[in-house]
Amino acid sequence: MKKLLLLLGVLAPAAAWAQSAPHPLTARDLQQLRDVKDAHFSPDGQWVTYVVSQADTAADKNNADVWMARYDGSRNLRVTTSPDNETSPRFSPDGTYLSFLSSRGEGEEGHAQLWLLNRNGGEAEKVTKLKGSVQDYVWAPDGKRLALIIRDADPDSLTQVQRAKKKTPPVIVIDRFQFKQDVDGYLNKQRQHLYVFDVATRKLVNLTPGRYDEHAPAWSPDSKQLVFVSKRGEDPDRHDNFDLYAIDATPGAQPRQLTTTDVADSAPSNWSGRPAWSPDGKQIAFVEGGPKEQLVYGLHQLAVIPATGGTPRLLTQGLDRNTLKPQWSKDGKSLYFLLEDDRAQVLARVSATGGKVERVLDGQREITEFELGPKGQVVVVNSEPLLPDEVFAFEKKGLRPLSKQNDAWLKTVQLGAVEPIQAKSKDGTLVSGFVVKPVGYQAGQKYPTVLRIHGGPVSQFAYSFSPEWQVLAARGYAVVASNPRGSSGRGLEYCRAIYADWGNKDSDDALAVVDYAVQQGVADPGRLGVGGWSYGGILTDHLIARDKRFKAATSGAGIANVLAGYGTDQYIRDYETELGTPWDHTDVWMRISYPFFHAGQINTPTLFLCGEKDFNVPLLNTEQMYQALQSRKVPTQLIIYPGQFHGISKPSYVKDRYDRYLAWYDKYLKAGSTSAGGQ
Repeated sequence: MKKLLLLLGVLAPAAAWAQSAPHPLTARDLQQLRDVKDAHFSPDGQWVTYVVSQADTAADKNNADVWMARYDGSRNLRVTTSPDNETSPRFSPDGTYLSFLSSRGEGEEGHAQLWLLNRNGGEAEKVTKLKGSVQDYVWAPDGKRLALIIRDADPDSLTQVQRAKKKTPPVIVIDRFQFKQDVDGYLNKQRQHLYVFDVATRKLVNLTPGRYDEHAPAWSPDSKQLVFVSKRGEDPDRHDNFDLYAIDATPGAQPRQLTTTDVADSAPSNWSGRPAWSPDGKQIAFVEGGPKEQLVYGLHQLAVIPATGGTPRLLTQGLDRNTLKPQWSKDGKSLYFLLEDDRAQVLARVSATGGKVERVLDGQREITEFELGPKGQVVVVNSEPLLPDEVFAFEKKGLRPLSKQNDAWLKTVQLGAVEPIQAKSKDGTLVSGFVVKPVGYQAGQKYPTVLRIHGGPVSQFAYSFSPEWQVLAARGYAVVASNPRGSSGRGLEYCRAIYADWGNKDSDDALAVVDYAVQQGVADPGRLGVGGWSYGGILTDHLIARDKRFKAATSGAGIANVLAGYGTDQYIRDYETELGTPWDHTDVWMRISYPFFHAGQINTPTLFLCGEKDFNVPLLNTEQMYQALQSRKVPTQLIIYPGQFHGISKPSYVKDRYDRYLAWYDKYLKAGSTSAGGQ
């Protein structure tokens, strides 16, 4: 280990910023913000590895590197320094290797491969050389093998040689029910399978060939079996019923289905975490989703099942909140997990036999990850309203910082105060949210105010750091953030309240928090703006079609004419389950398409934005609303980000989007103000 430290050097956890008085945060400052995630212990518990991502403005891309912190807080080391991304660091069980995924040397469109770095010294070695891409992996407890999820190579993609010769691309032939997916594009016969990689021989064996996709593998304690998540049946595209399967980690073994209920078990789409074997190998913990008819609105409950299969037993039955990412205690007597609550996500624990849920680390925070150490330690990735994600040790009922990646950055910027609020909606329903005071706020003064709406719709604004809110607050805006019905964190019925009824109750809820901010004397009722992305764009369109109070809007990657979504985006199962088919239930489709068919009522100047390659909520939906407002001569612009998917990731485009938000709101909410360009 000492040799490795000499090779790497001891590096500061944050770049040295110029020493000057703190200033209001700008979009350019956000390019220096570091994203911290994926914390894991070394086998001896002395080190914690994690990933740091930051914008590389020169290359105009994001760069992720592997870091290590001593658990006692004495050192932070940057392990990788290449211009390519390195992610998913894991220690081998004996501590010999630090593994990670990277597309180093694979070219601009390269696939992630598995790399091993011997901690005794030497360079990292690429140990897989696949045409496909490694999506996920996990070490066997004995350290001799790894389980990998590998996505097939695209048979229709061109090689670099073919592209150089400008060979005509092959015809795209599609015969799948779900035929497109954001980032992946058009779906062909590509699948992702479960493989086993032998460290000594470097041999790779496919355990699950066939036409199914596998996710989230986990080894049994004796390193002989794997449990994984898969969606099977005659046509997996037509349902969302994920189940747990077990398989012997030997070539030719056949999977055994463990769960058989008509619900989504550890569905990868809801970030519920991988299944977890009990220390004695007799039980498997997982997160059970809701039945088919509840779709994404269903409750996610912690469950255990015998490793041989059988009837799952719910440990959190009666807890009307989502659970995720279970881990067993070392003695096998309890399970730790993340508990989602109203605007918070905290660390909780429950007995392995069920019973009362104990909140181990509570409070106004959002914990996105945690891991239990070999000596009873706990690390978490934690964020708070004025604190970006960082790695912390949790001990003596308090948090001790380990990563400290953004400490220096925070000293250079001024942030707006974030206050939790609750307001009553039109029908009396209590709606939670936040008010962000503008930097330099003075009591008694009314400020131009922007209502921001989250995507999902099943997600929530939490007690976590929001760059978007702070950019607006630094520009002199108060920000109101709402968790209307449809949001998670408030239980099943609150979440399901918008089922097949988008834009109705949630519009009332979003307006309620705006009314609250006006009543409190913070928001100027004559200078109100609104905006959001994805479902936030959808609800923005509803609000400006239903209410005249907003003087400016920014609608990102939304859809107003939901009829146009059928067959053009990735949500075919959701549509047919929740709304029915358009030809059989036209009234439902027309009702939730209210903004487009009432575009004649919209007078709010609106900025529309979308990624060119978005298959989640495709660009054509944004174009339709832009065209409708152009037809009516309502002030509008359409911003298209070339090559971007549903999430805008290129650093220059991320900055451009913030700058355009500010310029648009300035133009219509600040009399006599100038453009925000150039920040």
